[in-house]
Amino acid sequence: MRSARPFWVTLDPSSSRASRLAIAVAGQLLFASYIVLFYGRALVEGHIDRWNAIMPHGYIDGAPLHNAVVFFHLLCAVAVLVSGAVQLLPIVRRRWPRAHRWNGRVFVVAAAIASIAGLYMVWITGAVGDTSQHAAITLNALLILAFAGLAWRAALARRFDTHRRWALRLFLVVGGVWFFRIGLMLWIVLNQGPAGFDEESFTGPALTALSFGQFLLPLAVLQLYYYADAQRSAAMKFTVAALLAIGSVATIGGIGAAAMILWLPRL
Repeated sequence: MRSARPFWVTLDPSSSRASRLAIAVAGQLLFASYIVLFYGRALVEGHIDRWNAIMPHGYIDGAPLHNAVVFFHLLCAVAVLVSGAVQLLPIVRRRWPRAHRWNGRVFVVAAAIASIAGLYMVWITGAVGDTSQHAAITLNALLILAFAGLAWRAALARRFDTHRRWALRLFLVVGGVWFFRIGLMLWIVLNQGPAGFDEESFTGPALTALSFGQFLLPLAVLQLYYYADAQRSAAMKFTVAALLAIGSVATIGGIGAAAMILWLPRL
């Protein structure tokens, strides 16, 4: 009979689920705060053109449709980051299930809008990077829409175990833009500068790999976790627990690097 305790608690007590939860919530809320304080403050102060210092074509004079798309993309990004962090909290699911359901609806709708707006910005307005990066962004957006639909359908059918799995996959692919930033900053710190890509054109094999890895790698680790959880092999369980621990350390490093290099200096 399988133990009721999650295997990572038994095999990896120093990197428990609660610790990984705290890391994810803190990192995503920090990113959300940066978006609000930088982009929101520029908008309120009437200097929306400051967006272009961070986001190429963030604001285009005389292009109201584009500017509206960017605005709703940023607004929904904040909604996704905040509502996604709330959805991760077990206490919300246990004590306030109705709030969990409504927050989940906000998360799904905001994720869908943000992904569609992102596709518009990449293929209609134009974005930095090359075709491989644009292809990765497109695949990421399509996975967001697909996982959102599957998670919603499972919830409506009251297949909650299936719903949780699709919802967690959705959370990971929605977090791709966050994973990209912390991954890139960690890569730069570890290499003591840009490596494997050109700073001016923002292209290169390192960025192509990161563009796909930002959502495919977390999905692969999650799938490996599900596989290991269903097995009786202690070696497999320990291997996955070790991967999760390494991922937690890398995430902490990436959040710290992104905060010091990207976010805090611009606030």
